[in-house]
Amino acid sequence: MATGHRTRSEQTVGHQEIQRLLPGMNPIKALEILPGVVFQNSDPWGNNEQNSSLFIHGFSKNQLGYTLDGVPLGDQDYGNYNGLSPQRAAISENIGSASVSTGAGALGTASTSNLGGTLEFTTQDPLHQFGAQISQTFGSWSTFRTFARIDTGDLGNGNSAYVSWGRQDARAWDFAGHQGGNQVNAKFVHQSSKDKITGFFDWSDKVEPNEDGIVNTGGTNLYVRPFMYPNLAEAVKYYQNSTAYTSSGLNYRNYYSAAQRQDFLAYVKWTHDFTSNLHWDNQIYYHHDLGEGVVAGPISAAGLPTLFGAYFPNQSSSELSQAFGGSGMATRTTEYWDNRGGIMSTLHYHLGQHTIELGGWYERNNNTQARRWYAFDINDPTTPYERQQNALIDQYTNNFYTNTWTTHLQDTWKISKNFSLNAGFKSELVYTNGTLPVAGLPGSLSPSSAVTVPGGTIAAVRPFLPSFGALWNITPHEQWFANIQENMRSFEDAGYGNATPWGVTSQAAFEDFKRHGKPETSWTYETGFRTNRNVNAGPLTNISGQVEYYHVHFSNRLLSVSSSPNLASIVGSATILTNVGSVSTDGMDLSFTLRFGRHFSFYNALSYNKSVYNDNYSNGTSTVHTAGKDVVGVPAWTEKFVASTDWGRFNAQFIGDVIGKRYTTFTNDLWADGYPMFSMNASYTIEGIPHVKGLRVQGNITNLTGTRGWSTLTTSNASAQYTAFPVAPRMFFLTVSASF
Repeated sequence: MATGHRTRSEQTVGHQEIQRLLPGMNPIKALEILPGVVFQNSDPWGNNEQNSSLFIHGFSKNQLGYTLDGVPLGDQDYGNYNGLSPQRAAISENIGSASVSTGAGALGTASTSNLGGTLEFTTQDPLHQFGAQISQTFGSWSTFRTFARIDTGDLGNGNSAYVSWGRQDARAWDFAGHQGGNQVNAKFVHQSSKDKITGFFDWSDKVEPNEDGIVNTGGTNLYVRPFMYPNLAEAVKYYQNSTAYTSSGLNYRNYYSAAQRQDFLAYVKWTHDFTSNLHWDNQIYYHHDLGEGVVAGPISAAGLPTLFGAYFPNQSSSELSQAFGGSGMATRTTEYWDNRGGIMSTLHYHLGQHTIELGGWYERNNNTQARRWYAFDINDPTTPYERQQNALIDQYTNNFYTNTWTTHLQDTWKISKNFSLNAGFKSELVYTNGTLPVAGLPGSLSPSSAVTVPGGTIAAVRPFLPSFGALWNITPHEQWFANIQENMRSFEDAGYGNATPWGVTSQAAFEDFKRHGKPETSWTYETGFRTNRNVNAGPLTNISGQVEYYHVHFSNRLLSVSSSPNLASIVGSATILTNVGSVSTDGMDLSFTLRFGRHFSFYNALSYNKSVYNDNYSNGTSTVHTAGKDVVGVPAWTEKFVASTDWGRFNAQFIGDVIGKRYTTFTNDLWADGYPMFSMNASYTIEGIPHVKGLRVQGNITNLTGTRGWSTLTTSNASAQYTAFPVAPRMFFLTVSASF
């Protein structure tokens, strides 16, 4: 784990460590070993986006910024409206590094959601020598992951390239669904004395059957809620057995659910050195996504008879069942189509003791989200892995057209040999036009009085978002840093049922928000101390570390207050977009690495966070008393450690991650207990095999002690109720990889 040397806190996990933690791991999950980062997922790789959560210094995943080689990845919301996850943007084995700025990211970061920091991922450049890599992972629950890569080496005139392929197939650990798919990456680099041109391409086609969460009211004994696919007979019998089905309440079992995602991502980057003091970076990118979230379940679930009655009036329940294929089930989809492209340009000028940076970013994003319902034919049942055809109900469709303009200017002034100041600002202008080509029929939504709104154009504009920083090299081994920065989060491009202006309950409410609504903003203050020095204290030979204090004031927090929170999630309900005031956060992170000679090291990270709601809010009928309550999902304490040994050909790690108590309701009347998670890995490289540079065998065990606990938590404004996803059980993996 590397520590940055900037005016803000920035830490990095390298390629080797990511693959040690678990080959093929989502690089976001690799960052969970860093202080201040709380990542949760029901999948050992961290790949399932539906039940993924991330908190950094009190901010959730859609309030952070993400880039891959500088390309914006959006805000990581499951709704998939302005980007894609890093594991879909690049094959994990091609990730060179993953970095996190836990307070405030760089001004030039291409993001309009980075209220609480940025996560930056880089892909490896091609190797300078011709070669090939292949690795195969086997493991629990029929895991079968393959990665292969061919490097051309230097082709002459500064040119080199690689092409790679990854495929994963693994059974979900508590039902019969299989997650995974195929992915292809290619990268080209041209390097000359003054220019570097890089081209990158990614194609990803993945399907991830989802894990259903458990709806908790403080007394449930359920831990898992598995789907019944592919046992169709069991599902039909279950939905016809009114006692078993109705007694399960909101924890009824669906037949299947899955996230289907196909992405194309490409960029070209050109860096030119005019002189040793003047550098120019340019980048153009394009991303296309075709996605579908699909759920097959009973037509009698809460709210569905009303919905279907609007489209099939005056039909009995048996007639309705026949209309949907005679199985007692219907298939709901949320269908995504996203085309976005952009350009970035930045000048870096060294003038005396000043380093001046001037840059801009423009993106055009056209995206569509549609809600449709399909028949589930008892004689021709569909699967989670195929796209639905011939919708019975096109319930509603939203189209969004977004133009994003940002510019930034900053100056780093080296006042003396050991002291520097940094000052600058970012200008952020985001204009979104939301339209409604297909509206929901009257009476088809929840409640029956709700409507989908035509929408219109809303701007999120902040011409001046300042940033100030300082860096003092106290000694050759110690640094002090400080940073103050303001950021803004633009509105999400999503409609009905979401925390956006286009998801409100009436056109009048939309117009009112357009006139008076405010985007979320934050002020971040951070200061800290770093050290890295060799010591002579018996077996201890080096100590490096960082301690940081931070304070954040988060204003205009937007909450989607559901008008019918106790209905099952498959139905969705109209929401009231509410400004629920501000949040204050104070915290500290302490991390250090102790090295004992060449063979042993111990890394530890301890974090404290106190994030508190400052205001009460109204849910439309009463006041919800949240002032002074802790922010949901954020543990006050986390503790992580990595004990490592490295003997060249052999290395091993023992890893711990302790998550503290987390509140699960806004009023803090329910919570999830803390728990420890342990894992370990060990590998050995065999050399001397003819025609093989090295043969590496690696073993991994995740959740070593079989801990049971709640990973991702989902809170609604329902009284004393939350949804939680289970922690994956202990799993074993073996990876054999060879390089040629």
